[in-house]
Amino acid sequence: MLELPKGQTTAADRVILRKLRVWIAALAVACVVVGVGIGALLTGHPAVAQNESQIARTPEALSASFADIARRVEPAVVNIDTVNSPQQTATKEGDSDEDEDDDSSTPSDNPLLEMFRKRQREQSPRGVGSGFIIDPKGLILTNQHVVEGATRIMVKLQSGEELRGTVIGIDEETDIAVVQVKPSRPLPFVKLGNSDDAQVGDWVLAVGSPFGLEQTVTAGIISTRERGTPNGSPFQRFLQTDAAINRGNSGGPLVNMRGEVIGINSQIATTTGDYNGIGFALPANEAGFVYRQIMDAGKVQRGYLGIRPVSVKPEFARVYGLAEAKGAIVNDVVDAQGPAAKAGIQANDIIVEINGRQIASDQDLIAKVASIPVGQTAQVVYLREVGSKFERRTTSVVIGERPLRTSSSPFSRTQPPATEKSKAKEVPTSDRPLLGLTLSELTPQIATERNLKDVRGLFVKDIDLNGLAFDAGLRGGMVIQRVNRVPVTTLADFEKAINALKPGDAVVMNVATNYLDRVTQIIIQFTYQ
Repeated sequence: MLELPKGQTTAADRVILRKLRVWIAALAVACVVVGVGIGALLTGHPAVAQNESQIARTPEALSASFADIARRVEPAVVNIDTVNSPQQTATKEGDSDEDEDDDSSTPSDNPLLEMFRKRQREQSPRGVGSGFIIDPKGLILTNQHVVEGATRIMVKLQSGEELRGTVIGIDEETDIAVVQVKPSRPLPFVKLGNSDDAQVGDWVLAVGSPFGLEQTVTAGIISTRERGTPNGSPFQRFLQTDAAINRGNSGGPLVNMRGEVIGINSQIATTTGDYNGIGFALPANEAGFVYRQIMDAGKVQRGYLGIRPVSVKPEFARVYGLAEAKGAIVNDVVDAQGPAAKAGIQANDIIVEINGRQIASDQDLIAKVASIPVGQTAQVVYLREVGSKFERRTTSVVIGERPLRTSSSPFSRTQPPATEKSKAKEVPTSDRPLLGLTLSELTPQIATERNLKDVRGLFVKDIDLNGLAFDAGLRGGMVIQRVNRVPVTTLADFEKAINALKPGDAVVMNVATNYLDRVTQIIIQFTYQ
């Protein structure tokens, strides 16, 4: 720094020197701060710290996690080998033991020819599946279809030890079975996790015995949740995964990155019979409910109202002026002596709460009712249409026991359209290309033939399988009673209601049909286009 000789500085010079020293000190501090910041950046330490959950795992770390989970889970996964009742193959007409020209009894060196031997023989069909130990005393969860009809069940542990298994309980609604073995020592087991915590995109591992190849581990992600499948029960809302699942994987566990079982591998969607990238696992929470019921009561009991519900869709909410598309419409009271009927609940009522819990949809209602102990009284809040408004009502319902499921349904897609030979007036299908309907007025003759006593409306004589109405659930033989809250008893009534619609408008039809020799009410909801 430049300094003037002593005794030669003036007061003004000293002021200037003081200011210069201040500026130099400030500049030095600024340089230090900038230098520290640049140094931090160059050494890979950003000024803002990152949350550990924001830092993606390296492939090596993810691989190590998979290996660790597999080591912990595999000892509890078992191979299940079953033998069914002996069956006999059919013999061709005319074959007999005395036929000297029949040389099929002679052993063949060609295994393919041996498969097509004509003579009657006994077979012992075998099956293979998977399961996992949920209790060290030898309790195993698997699929019902793995052990169904089995006369002998052999359970093979990871150690190679084989134990005889016994079915102690099944649940057809979820395809779950509990099998018990009697080990000489406590067995390794896995715990059920909370499947509600599983999120789309989460990594999962599937463990089982595809094609009998024991202790096979595959990896994938949760593709979606709450996936229903054709002909599935209301309690089969699956976790869908792209982890490889093949024949023999059934009953094996789907585990999360904490090594907890969050699902039981149950079904696959396939065009070949084998892995096509889409597998389905029953959520662990539902499996746990079934397991506890079987262990406590020897069977699964689910609550039951005796109704057939359908979700409130946006179209229904718009037509009926509801604030939101939530709740479950009582499509039909199927049990005239059931809990709902005894409590005064009727078709077309909308159930919005049960025991203070809001109802979001028909599936939500079924699940909530099923979880209530049989015999317990529940408070049900519902809306009833009175004139042009809804009244909010509350009733007490004594919960019944849900009967075994039935595959019968009036809503089958393969149901043939009704054909009516009478010469009643019709609306040709071509006049309604978007709806795809041929209607006739419901004459006394048709009502008698179809067991539709006291029903008024328009008879669906024919329906286009590619039409909008069929997609919405309308079927041949049904009777349209109301369209958007307006009764339709003549073809002119229907024409007026449909002609008032614009593309994008909501349509709600009240429909009646004969199902199991009784008149059943149905709600049809769709958007007109």
